[in-house]
This record gives sequence, C-alpha cells and structure tokens, in this order.
Amino acid sequence: MYYAGLAAAGSVLRAGSMQRPQSPSEPLLDIRSLPKFVDPLPIPERAKPVGLRPQRGNPKSKIPHYRIAMRQFEMQVHRDVKPTVFWGYDNSFPGPTFDVRGGEGLTVEWINQLPQHHLFPIDHSLHGAEADKPQVRTVVHLHGGRVGPESDGYPENWFAPGQSATHFYPNKQDAATLFYHDHAMGITRLNTAAGLMGIYIIRDDGEDALNLPRRPYEIPLMICDRSFRQNGQIYYPVSGQPDKPWVSEYYGGGILVNGKLFPYLDVEPRKYRFRVVNGSNGSFYLLALAADLSFTSPTQPFFQIGADQGLLPAPAKLDQLILGPGERTDLLIDFAQWSGQQLYLRTSVATILQFRVAANKSSVNSPDLPAVLRPVERIPETAAAKTRELTINDCQDRLGHSKMMLLNNMHWSMPITEKPVLNSTEIWSFVNLTDDSHPIHLHLVRFQILDRRPFDIATYQLTGKIVFTGPAQPLAANELGWKDTVRIDPLAVTRIIAKFESFTGRYVWHCHVLEHEDNEMMRPYEVIPA
Repeated sequence: MYYAGLAAAGSVLRAGSMQRPQSPSEPLLDIRSLPKFVDPLPIPERAKPVGLRPQRGNPKSKIPHYRIAMRQFEMQVHRDVKPTVFWGYDNSFPGPTFDVRGGEGLTVEWINQLPQHHLFPIDHSLHGAEADKPQVRTVVHLHGGRVGPESDGYPENWFAPGQSATHFYPNKQDAATLFYHDHAMGITRLNTAAGLMGIYIIRDDGEDALNLPRRPYEIPLMICDRSFRQNGQIYYPVSGQPDKPWVSEYYGGGILVNGKLFPYLDVEPRKYRFRVVNGSNGSFYLLALAADLSFTSPTQPFFQIGADQGLLPAPAKLDQLILGPGERTDLLIDFAQWSGQQLYLRTSVATILQFRVAANKSSVNSPDLPAVLRPVERIPETAAAKTRELTINDCQDRLGHSKMMLLNNMHWSMPITEKPVLNSTEIWSFVNLTDDSHPIHLHLVRFQILDRRPFDIATYQLTGKIVFTGPAQPLAANELGWKDTVRIDPLAVTRIIAKFESFTGRYVWHCHVLEHEDNEMMRPYEVIPA
C-alpha cells in the first residue's frame, strides 16, 4: 500500500516556460528543516457566477454561469520558501470552492490561459501525449459529478491555450464533497502536479436539517504532497531516459494543506466540520488526530460523517482513517475539551496541520451530532443484471520493473468491452494481481462496496479460476456510504455494485494513481440505451 513520505529520487529538466531557470543538479529543499506552524491555513475563495445563461434544453430557464481561467502564477508554500510557480484555476491553488445547491444546475466556461510550454517534461511515448500535440492541453473533470458525457471531461476532449470549453453541471445528486481537476490524456499527472484542482460542494435541504457546522466552522482541506527545489520550484522526477521520462509514481517530500506546508488553524472550543480531499498523485494517507508531536502518543477520536458521495448512514467514530488519491472524507472534530491547547492532524509519517484552540468558550451554539445522518439503502446483489470480472495487471520487464499497469489487461485504444445498459445494475469484481493498492474511480456513477476477499493468485494465473483463501472482510462503518473511488487492495478480490443511470454515452474508469492512469491504466466504458 502506498503512503506519503520521502521524496522521489532523480533529476528533472523543465521545458521552456515563464518559470525561473533551473539546473537538473539544483538541490532539493529539505522540507523537514522548515519551522512548523508559522503560516495560517489559507481558506480558498468561493467561486462566484458572472451572470445567468439559458439552461441547455430549456432556454426559458436561466441558470448561474461561471468563467474560470487556468493561469500560471506564483505563491509561497511556506514563509521561508521562495515563491513557487503554480498552475491554478483563477490564480489560486487550490482553485476557488464551488458551493452549490442540489438540483440547481449551472454552467462553467473553463478557459485555458496557460503558457505554451509545460512546467515538466512530457513523455511523448505515452498514448495521447505524442509530440504532434500541443505541450499544454487541459480538460476539466468534476470528480464525483453526475454529468452528461459532453461535460464530463473526457480525456481526449482537451483544449489548448487560447481556447475554452463550457460544461453544464446539473447537480442532480445528493449533497456531497466533490472536486474538480485536470483530466487531459497522457499529461493528467503533470497538470495536477502543477496545481490544477479545486473543491466543489453540493448541499441540499436534508443535510441542512441536520444542523451540521457551517462556515466559518466548516473548513475545506485539499491535501497533496509535493517536493521542491531550494529555489522554491516544484520538483517532479524523471526516469533518466530522455525520450521516456515517465516514472511509475510520484511521492512528494512534504504535504501541502490548502497549498501550505505545516500551516496552523485557529479554532474555537466547539465542533468543526472538515471536508477533506486527497488531491495527491499517488499517496494514500493514514490520517489521525494527536495531542502532541510525538508519534508514540495515543491518537484522539474523531467522527467521519461522510464519504465520496455524501453523508454516511450514521457517524463513524474513528482513531485513524485511510484516504486514497481521489477519495474524500467529511470529518467532525469537537475541540470543546481542548480549550487553550493544540491538536495536530497527522499522517503515518508527518504532522501536517496544527489546530490552536482558543481558551474562551465559543459564543455560537455547537449542536449535538445527530445519531442518524442519512438512510443509505443497500443494493441487493440480486438486483445486478450482470457481473463483470476485471483484473488489475502489472506488466513488468525482465528485471521485474513495472512498465505499466493495465485494467483487464487491455490498453486504452482497444475496443470497449464494458457497455452497461441505462438504468441497469451491475457488480464489478476487481481481481488485483499486483502487490499494490489501487484507487479505482468510475465516472458518472456512485456505487456501494460489497466486500474484499483474499484469493490464491498462483491458481488464478495458472487456471483463470478464483479460489478464495479466506472469508470476505467485513466492511468498516465508514465504508457503508456511497462511493465513486474504491481502494483495491493487493492480492484480493474487491466487489462493488452500481446502477448506471441518468445519462447514456462514453465515460471512463481508471486508477487514480495519476502516473498509472497516464500510462494505459484507464479504459473507456459506454452506457447504452435500454
């Protein structure tokens, strides 16, 4: 399983851009040497519409319209680090937070105002990133959105600097924490490493009635890891082969929270809600809450109230939480008993955020956490019209090094094999033949996890038959909600069940380790009419 920690090794050559000149030998910044908790946690601005537009298919109805430009800009990730060049939405990293209502649609014109040259070397041997294409290409995917295929951010629907695309987001889904990010074919990992991501929150009346903490007691947290050169610029490793710079994973030397290293947040002694997004290229995080900086001290309990696709059936009391790339979690932390003290959010290897709890009691009422949040009716397996067995494959060279990972042992350009019928329910059974955990994301749909079960890989490789070696692992309480990204553990079969509804058309499913996704670990699927 992947966990964030040490910086990758190697050197990086940067394509020509407006960035400061660099040398491949420029040393890395020792992030561990930086003083901690000297910068306040930034809170992303809220996206604001620029006007109203006729709704697609209903010209008499007017809906909010947004214009969001992707640009290159500079910002400091730490008080003692020189300004870093980022790419971001509306000159920010993370981008502005959308805060919208369920059932109320909107349009966004995504405008590419980025430079013509990329910050990082492009591997032109990867499918979709060939040398005859513009270096800088973007397309925006609303991760977790129930969106028509023309607005979903299909990887081949990219647009170059000077161009734009307008997407319609109907928001006809339950309240949830989504996020938007780049999805351009063959360079998603690079565009994301440069900073192209932001949070998208959908609310509804049912969630409002629970009286959960709201701003300023509701805080979005975008977590991702990056490494930096001593001059402050992002370090992205390369393979050492000039014509094939792709590397199989990217793990940064430090963890950014809303774009800052080791920030602090002043809080009142009351309940807070944190909407957490793992925006990392490849790192899983084991999140925990601690009362000091010692990794030997006991962790403090907190509550998870939501997952990828919204609220859980009931709050889940946790001591720690695994969060994979592309996953979201909705946390509630009660600071009432910590007046005048500090608490720390940490991973398995680093403390990433300090909470400074005020000594005075809050003047605002902090309501009790409801025992029941939202009914989540389990989909019976008997509802499935089809079960698909899909493998996770590791293609290695003679030395045992991974050349690429594949889904069902197929490349992107091969014929589409997954064609669920509109409004049908299917079980997808992922057979992980690799030694790694993979976060698998399906566009368009939400699903429920059924189970994970260990199997005999040798027997499968010889006969193609699954022989289980133990019982199915019971799901944790925080896995009983709706999901769109699932952790596929090594040497296990993981099953999900989903209803393919709302739209027909072509979508994708892929690994959300972005280096894997960019090198063939992504497949199209098509929802076909009944």
